[in-house]
Amino acid sequence: MRRIAALSLLLLPLMALAAGTGGWVRLPGGNFRSALKYEDRSLVRTAPFQLMETAVTNADFLAFVKKHPKWQRGRAAAVFAEDRYLQHWAGLVTLGAKAQPNQPVVNVSWFAADAYCKSKGARLPDWNEWEYAAAADETRTDARKDRVWRERILGWYARPSRSALPRVGLQAANAYGVRDLHGLVWEWTGDAGSLLVDVDNRKQGDADKAKFCGAGALSMNDRDNYAVLMRVAMLSSLEANDVTANLGFRCAK
Repeated sequence: MRRIAALSLLLLPLMALAAGTGGWVRLPGGNFRSALKYEDRSLVRTAPFQLMETAVTNADFLAFVKKHPKWQRGRAAAVFAEDRYLQHWAGLVTLGAKAQPNQPVVNVSWFAADAYCKSKGARLPDWNEWEYAAAADETRTDARKDRVWRERILGWYARPSRSALPRVGLQAANAYGVRDLHGLVWEWTGDAGSLLVDVDNRKQGDADKAKFCGAGALSMNDRDNYAVLMRVAMLSSLEANDVTANLGFRCAK
């Protein structure tokens, strides 16, 4: 039985890639212990879902704004995208040297990312889906107890972000077949405004401030998982029209 289980684990990446069509990977879902502690439960039930294998690229987003001009730089309403929206592009429908086609698109607001996903018949993943997928390393669906793996992720957060972004898909796929969840860019989630964990873990979130969903995260189940805490604190600090030079997105359905 152990050999069969081990073989199944090794086959997971291939199974996931085979199941994904057009850049989508199927994830089985299930009960998952989030690093966040919710006031009404300890285990989170994640339904089966699909996730883009890689983040949305500049080329992908360029095709989107050409088809939907209201999301071009300088044309998006300020309430939906701040002044720095797509500032690294050379023009409204021109990428330029600072935005290579196969790099992940950044400087996009939550509203713009949400509109892109909806145009594909999809949506932004919620935090639990993103965390569920990102808990896997190359061979295990949940590698979070591995201190070496966690330190590898923290090493990325410690690196300066001024250098040019690599192209998407360079990293090995994780056990589900998803790439670049760590080590490339931060990523928007559909419920980013509800992630209320503070950098100071002693503080409690106010569930009444939830913007996009009703479940407010109160504290951390796993206080040693600093990478998750940093990501949640970063997302919860943003308004939906904010952009940053290292924040992109991928879609789910």
